[in-house]
This record gives sequence, structure tokens and C-alpha cells, in this order.
Amino acid sequence: MGLSCSSVVDAPIDEVFGWHARAGAFQRLAPPWQPAHLVQEAASLRDGRAVLGLPGGVRWSAQHVADGYDPPYQFVDELTTPVLSGVLRWRHTHQFMAVDPRHTRVTDTVDSRVPRGVLRSMFAYRHRQLADDLAAQQRYRAEPMTVAVTGASGLVGTALTALLTTGGHRVIRLVRRPAQGADEREWRPDAPDPDLVSDVDAVVHLAGASIAGRFTDAHKRALRASRVGPTGRLAALAGPRVFVCASAVGYYGPDRGDEILTEESDRGDGFLADLVADWEADAEPAIAAGQRVVWIRTGIVQTPRGGLLKVLYPLFAAGLGGALGSGEQWLSWIGIDDLTDVYLRALVDERLRGPVNAVAPDPVRNTDYTKVLARVLHRPALLRVPEFGPRLLLGDEGAAEFALAGQRVQANTLADHTFRHPQLKAALRHLLGRTPR
Repeated sequence: MGLSCSSVVDAPIDEVFGWHARAGAFQRLAPPWQPAHLVQEAASLRDGRAVLGLPGGVRWSAQHVADGYDPPYQFVDELTTPVLSGVLRWRHTHQFMAVDPRHTRVTDTVDSRVPRGVLRSMFAYRHRQLADDLAAQQRYRAEPMTVAVTGASGLVGTALTALLTTGGHRVIRLVRRPAQGADEREWRPDAPDPDLVSDVDAVVHLAGASIAGRFTDAHKRALRASRVGPTGRLAALAGPRVFVCASAVGYYGPDRGDEILTEESDRGDGFLADLVADWEADAEPAIAAGQRVVWIRTGIVQTPRGGLLKVLYPLFAAGLGGALGSGEQWLSWIGIDDLTDVYLRALVDERLRGPVNAVAPDPVRNTDYTKVLARVLHRPALLRVPEFGPRLLLGDEGAAEFALAGQRVQANTLADHTFRHPQLKAALRHLLGRTPR
């Protein structure tokens, strides 16, 4: 039993092999719907070892085999976890062949007892992901940068740092604990070291308390304290040429009906609109210092690793999904990899400055979102969640501002942007491993 999967990518063989050898490659290729997380990435394709964490505390240990290492043409890894290797067996041969100076054939051959259906969906995802990552890194190519990132271990930060490192950039993680290693620095949000980012090319500021939760006074204070103040103190530090800051479409208010909202639209009303406006204004010191500042006003991020889709995926997979409230509210969404592409572009494209709406060009109403998700999973979507449900969990303000909010957002600044998945159905199929054979 096993599988062989092959495709041609638009990149030279040395570049493709080098991409796999850099930190972050394993993270970029890991299917997001699988119940596994990266514990340790292999330090070398020749004889390094990668470790995945599986449910129940089980570890999947993949040892790279020295006698299968032949750069830039091949590397091999084998499953060495005793409790699994005897049952599943796993030998994965990665092969690369130059089709011409610009194109490379990538072939994955797996000898394993893992069911072919599982392997087929996994490698369909991996090959599409590799091709799209290489294409994005080619579009936004730049001299290698040193990028300091706050919130690097979060949902977006994990994906973005891996995209940056596989593209040849150095990432310095700004962490709120003692640093461990040369690629970490301790960041004290209330009193950052004046030289914290003096030697970096760019800062990406992603850190902030999760918006999800009941909108109590304490929760709202935590949301504000984690954004307004720390952002200003970080923006005031000298050194970077570029300051890219996370923001949100909450700027436009919780309900603007069918109004099309662009980067030029007025801010809305409500707690989140006020918070986002103050958050963005807090980056003013970077503008005053001559840095190029970009605010990424992010829509509803799609990935089964977190956010809305992580909550809905198991419900819809069980046939228990349905529209929320009236279902008429607009949902301006973006796939996780399209979002990381926007951040990459913001770092290298001198034309981007000020607010950027990071949303796919195909916003949908909540009821249409549920129909598409149900169809992708081949499940019904007959139930409807009444409004009192979110109000009971989040309170009236939390439900109105978060769960039941709707914004029809359009990304005018990204009118010329190449999206990997501009349509919702294709995005969900890729993220959930439901692409056609």
C-alpha cells in the first residue's frame, strides 16, 4: 500500500529544494484539518528529525535518512515511533527533477499502510500549497529581510513566520518571556528596550488579546490594554523601515447593512470601531519617524486551526450546522494563506501604506456561507441558531459586535492583488482537504 503524487511547479530545482530545507517548510505543508501539531522541525534534511504531536499524547517521529539524501534531487524520511511504525509503516521519498531551467517536477512517493484516501487528500493539499507559496514569494520577492514579529506563536503569526522563513527571510520573534535562542527577543509591552528593533528591517505587530468572549468591562479593558499603548511604544522605537500592524474590519462598525465599505469609508460606531481607530492611531510615532506604516484590516480568517471555522467545522461535519440569527449579515472573509500573502506584500511593496482591507473579493451573507460549507462537507445545513444563543453566551453587546456583526467590505487597495482563493468554495475545499481528485 502507498501512493505516488507528482506535479510541476514554476521554480528552478535549486530554489524548490532550498525551500524544503528552510525552517517553516514542515509548518507550511502540514494539512490544517489534521489533528496534529508541530513539536519539532527537522534541523537538516540529511539526518534531522521532525516530531508531530497527535491526540492522546502520541508522537509521530520522522527521521531523515542520510543514505537517501541527494541534494537537490532527493531526501527521505521514515517513521521511527515504535508504537506506530510497526502498525502504519512509513517511508516518504521526496524527489525533484528539473523539467527546464524554470520548472521542477516534484514527486512524493510514500510506502505506508495509511489509507490511500488520507494520503491522497494530504498530498493534493501539499502540492497546491507548495506551488502557491513559491508563486507568492516570487511575486513579492525582495532582498532577504530581518523581520521582528509580535504574536508569532498565534494563528496568523505561525503561518506568516513560516512563509517568511521559507522565503529566505530571517524572523525574530518578540516574546513576553526571557528569550531562548538568537531568533527570540524579550519584549516588554509596557517598557520595551530602546534597542529592541534597532537592527531590523521591518516590524509586524500581531499581538493582542482575543476579541472572542463576553464583552464585560474587564474583557473590554483587556482588549484595549493589549493594543492601545503597547502598539504606540513599539511604533516609537527607531530602526525599522516598515511597520505593519494588525487591524480589523470592526473599524467599520457592527452593522452597515448592504453598504460597500472600502478603505476610504468612514469609521462606524460601537466599542470595536472605537478600539480599532485608537489602535491604528497608536502607530502614529512610526509615521512621524518616516517609517512606512500599513494597517491590515482583517476580515474573518478561514482555517480549521482557529477562529470561526474551527468552531463550525465539527458542527457541520456532524450535520448540526446552520445559519446564525437572520443569516442576512455580510461575512467578509479571507483564507489564512491569502492573509499571509497580504502581510508579505505589505512588507515589500512600497506602494502599500495606510489601511488595507484584507478580505477576499467575494463577501457572502451568513446563510450563503453555511450553505457552501455544508456542500463542501456533503452535509445538510437545516438548523438555525437563534439570536438569543450568542446573546446568552456573549451578552447583548458581545453578540451585536462580534457574533452577529456584518460588514460588506471591499479591498480597493488590493484591486490588483492575486488571491490564491478568491471564491469561498475553493478556499474551504483546500483548507478542509476536500479538493476534487
